[in-house]
Amino acid sequence: MFFRKFAGSEDCLYLNVYAKDLQPDKPRPVMVWIYGGGFQVGEASRDMYSPDFFMSKDVVIVTVAYRLGALGFLSLDDPTLNVPGNAGLKDQIMALRWVQQNIEAFGGDPSNVTLFGESAGGASTHFLTLSPQTEGLIHKAIVMSGSVLCPWTQPPRNNWAYRLAQKLGYTGDNKDKPIFEFLRSVSGGEIVKATATVLSNDEKHHRILFAFGPVVEPYTTEHTVVASQPHESMQNSWSHRIPMMFGGTSFEGLLFYPEVSRRPATLDEVGNCKNLLPNDLSLNLDHKLRENYGLQLKKAYFGDEPCNQANMMKFLELCSYREFWHPIYRAALSRVRQSSAPTYLYRFDHDSKLCNAIRIVLCGHQMRGVCHGDDLCYIFHSMLSHQSAPDSAEHKVITGMIDVWTSFAAQGDPNCESIKSLKFAPIENENNFKCLNIGENFDIRALPELQKIEPVWNSFYAPHQL
Repeated sequence: MFFRKFAGSEDCLYLNVYAKDLQPDKPRPVMVWIYGGGFQVGEASRDMYSPDFFMSKDVVIVTVAYRLGALGFLSLDDPTLNVPGNAGLKDQIMALRWVQQNIEAFGGDPSNVTLFGESAGGASTHFLTLSPQTEGLIHKAIVMSGSVLCPWTQPPRNNWAYRLAQKLGYTGDNKDKPIFEFLRSVSGGEIVKATATVLSNDEKHHRILFAFGPVVEPYTTEHTVVASQPHESMQNSWSHRIPMMFGGTSFEGLLFYPEVSRRPATLDEVGNCKNLLPNDLSLNLDHKLRENYGLQLKKAYFGDEPCNQANMMKFLELCSYREFWHPIYRAALSRVRQSSAPTYLYRFDHDSKLCNAIRIVLCGHQMRGVCHGDDLCYIFHSMLSHQSAPDSAEHKVITGMIDVWTSFAAQGDPNCESIKSLKFAPIENENNFKCLNIGENFDIRALPELQKIEPVWNSFYAPHQL
C-alpha cells in the first residue's frame, strides 16, 4: 500500500491470533488491532503487523481484516436492498464477537479486551466505542492518530454509488436498485480501480480524500453501527465507563508530502484557506464568515506569505491540525467532559533517521519529523522495519511503548516499569491537557499542539460545539 500497487481478494474476512502459548497460568489480556489505510487500503498480515514486540509481554494479539473502499462502505438509501453502509465496521464487530466466543482457546481473557487501531483503524476504534452494538465486547480502547471527528472519517454523500457505476459504464438512472444490480455484475478488481477515479477536482480542492467511508446509516436495522452524527453519539455513550487513550504523532501532516510534491497546484489553489476549514463547521457558515475564518487560518499558518511551494511545510503543519490533532483534541475533550472513566493522552515524537519507516518511504531519507504512522514501527515489526540494536534509542522507545500499551491493556492504567519515574495521569480537566511525550526520553508535558489548537481552531466553534 506504500508502493502504489494493490493486490487483494474479496475473500478477505480473516483474523490472526498470536499467543506465546495456549495454556497460560491465568488468562491473558487480549489486544485486538484494526489497521489503518483511509478505509481504502490495508492488511492484517505479518508483512505489516507482526506481533514480535508484543510477544515479550503476557498478552494475546488479534489482527483483524475488514472490507475496504466501496466493497466495505457503499451506502444506499433504499431499505429493500439492505445496503445502509458501514459493512467494514460491521466486519470489525463480527471479529470482536468471535473473540468473545473463541479467545479462551488461545489463552485470552474475553472479559479483558482492548481494541486499538491507527489512522482509519483509530477512527474505527472510536466509532465502535460509540456504538451500542459493542457494549460488553470492548473493555478498553487506544485510539491512535484518528477519531470520529477527523474530516476524512465521513465523506459527504455526493452520489458516490451512481458516479462509481458511471465510471464502470453504467448508463441508467440514478436509482439505487439498478445501480446496485449493475455494481454486483462488476468484478471486485474493477470496482477498486474505478473507485480511485471517482473524486472530482473540486472535491479534491476541498480536501475530500476519498469517496467511500463510514456514514450515518440512512435507516435503522438490527446491525446499525452509526445511527447519528459522531458529535451527538459522543455525548451519551456506554464507553464513557471504560478507560481510553488517545494520541498522535508530532508531524502528522507529513503524510501529505507525496501528494503536494506530485501536484504543487494543490498549494497554489489554497488561496485564503476557506477550503481548509473543518468540514462540520463549513456547512453552517454564511459566505462572509467563511471568508473571515479562512483568513484567520491563513494568518495563523502563513502570516502574510502566500501558500506556495516555498511554504509547503507550513501547509503540511496546517494539515496536521485539520486532519488529526484538532479532532483528536475534541474527542479527548468530550471524554473529559462526559466520562466517568480515565482518558489518557500521548504524543509520539521520536525523530529517528532510520526507524521512522513511513516518513522515509513517503518523504525520502532527507526529510526529518515524525510522520503519521511512524509510531507503528515501534509497536509492530514489519517489512519496513529497521533492525535496531539492543542498546539503541530506538530499542528503548520500542520497549517503553510496548510496556505502556500492554500495561494499559492489562489494567486500564498505562503507568509501568518503563516510565516509573513519571506519573502519567489521565486528563484532569479541559484546561489541563497534559500528555506522555514519547521521544528518546519519555516525559510529561502540556500538549504542544495546544498553542495552535486553542487560539486558532477552537475559535471557530462555540464552546459547546467542541
